[in-house]
Amino acid sequence: MTLAPSNYNRFIAAAVLAIFPFAVNACSGGSGSNALPPSLPAQPAVFLLATAESGPVAMTNGPDGALWFAAFDGNAIGRITTAGAITAFQIPTASCGPDSITLGPDGALWFTELDANQIGRLSTAGTFTEYKLPLAGSQPNGIVAGPDGALWFTQQNAESIGRITVTGSVTEYPLHNSNANPGAITLGVMRPKSDTEFGDSQIGRITTGGTMTEFVIPTADSFPMSIAPGPDGALWFTEFYGSKIGRITTAGAFTEYSIPGANAAPAAIAAGPDGALWFLEQNAIGRITTAGSITSFPTSVTLFSDFNTIITGRDNNLWFTNRIGNSIERLAP
Repeated sequence: MTLAPSNYNRFIAAAVLAIFPFAVNACSGGSGSNALPPSLPAQPAVFLLATAESGPVAMTNGPDGALWFAAFDGNAIGRITTAGAITAFQIPTASCGPDSITLGPDGALWFTELDANQIGRLSTAGTFTEYKLPLAGSQPNGIVAGPDGALWFTQQNAESIGRITVTGSVTEYPLHNSNANPGAITLGVMRPKSDTEFGDSQIGRITTGGTMTEFVIPTADSFPMSIAPGPDGALWFTEFYGSKIGRITTAGAFTEYSIPGANAAPAAIAAGPDGALWFLEQNAIGRITTAGSITSFPTSVTLFSDFNTIITGRDNNLWFTNRIGNSIERLAP
């Protein structure tokens, strides 16, 4: 079976996380502080959203100890406490497609509006501000707070990286390639920002001055989906078509680790509280140590997660969005 991401048509994705209490497909290796935990709970805590078909996708830690998420189908920004209490805030622009979300340097939540071509801001008190982007139809996607006090975001359809100040001033930097389709973006350990370019199977790097460098992933047509800084000072990313987890140093050196089994289709990835990286597969939740040892924890149903998110909460639990399940889920690693 050949899998294809929904390619933003929009996100046919599920993260139904009924975890069996045993590990399969474990590779040898890995020890120390990020060695494999002995077991996982059989079932994560599941917090259902009150509004049907809200479609939670991206998620971030807020300044208030809660987690904030973008509900793509419900056109809202949500807030969930670590105890599971949920509040929803409806975005003023209808059908805007809230796509990605991050904590800004001003203590507010900033998010991309893919279908409205806007960047949104939400204060923790619930006040919205929206900023129209100069390039029409640019489809803002991933967003991250930069080291320069601004927000940086990808523009999938405009093949560019954008920068917006907390007062709403926008600068856009075109990518070198016309088929880059930039997606996820993260802050690199050495402070430049890195992004995935799934159209060209590249990892990109941009400085706060706008200087870009692009690194071609060794596996052709690997379709990098998500990227995150690791505890080892490198950047770790998923290869959706390649069924691999990739690692790139800030100098541009790649290492790739194949996920055992067929059609893993890894999507979201994040550093866990245990010194390892955790990621979502088609049929499992995966864990990889910085030494490259992979363990897959199978789920009870198909986990096709091309646009769900996994993060470590401030409570040191793993948190997942589940778009089809219309829920936020919490797992103690």
